[in-house]
Amino acid sequence: MTDFLTRAGLTADLSRLGLATGDIVMVHAALSKIGRVLGGPDAIIGALRDAVGPEGTIAAYCDWDASYEDLLDAEGRVPEEWRVHIPPYDPLTSRAFRENGSFPEFVRTTPGAVRSANSGASVAALGARADWLVADHPIDYGYGPGSPFAKLVEAKGKVLMLGAPVDTMTLIHHAEHLANVPGKRIKRAEVPYLSPAGLEWRMIEEFDTGDYLCPVLDDRDYFTEIVESYLASGRGTRGKVGNAPCVLVDAAGILPYAVAWLERETKSPS
Repeated sequence: MTDFLTRAGLTADLSRLGLATGDIVMVHAALSKIGRVLGGPDAIIGALRDAVGPEGTIAAYCDWDASYEDLLDAEGRVPEEWRVHIPPYDPLTSRAFRENGSFPEFVRTTPGAVRSANSGASVAALGARADWLVADHPIDYGYGPGSPFAKLVEAKGKVLMLGAPVDTMTLIHHAEHLANVPGKRIKRAEVPYLSPAGLEWRMIEEFDTGDYLCPVLDDRDYFTEIVESYLASGRGTRGKVGNAPCVLVDAAGILPYAVAWLERETKSPS
């Protein structure tokens, strides 16, 4: 007989790891690492919601499919002949980026979920403070002030790596935005948005999250370095949920640590 994991068992694991009633938690998940769960991804989402209770909130980083960016010219514009073929970003219907795994799309499509307006930095959320978390997400510099990542820190929320590798912790992009780092790469790209008036093309600007932040950090796995050194300092928690190795950290703890790390490691020699 095959052993199954249950929603109740996963809830207990999450509570032992450190999730508590009322928490706001951003979850990065590799569902295949958890094991065979009765009820599948819906039971996993249910366990997360049970762990934080009716006063809590769970969130997932969605992004979206922006493969059309391969067509951009040097100024970040889409050639006119291609524009009609590119579907616009719609928070209600645009799929979460598949390379981030299936978990964000399951969260996004769960009844009651809401999603933020920034396409590339979009976040979906469920729970008591979901509307607040995703509201008024800036279109430019979507990992900076006013973003769901900034609000997660403000609310003293948590980040859970549920079987996901630590180099996928999106909150570090918020640290990249805040850090005083020389030579930050800036990305400019046209994005089609679905607005009340119809299709609207907007030129957006942000620090380049798809590449290394600046030349000094080229070829360094610095997301992993930041998270692992933070854990090695005695902060954060490691454990298992189901069969998945997990990491749980306080957003308000790891953010200033990451900012300081980035500024230290990119400081020019005196």
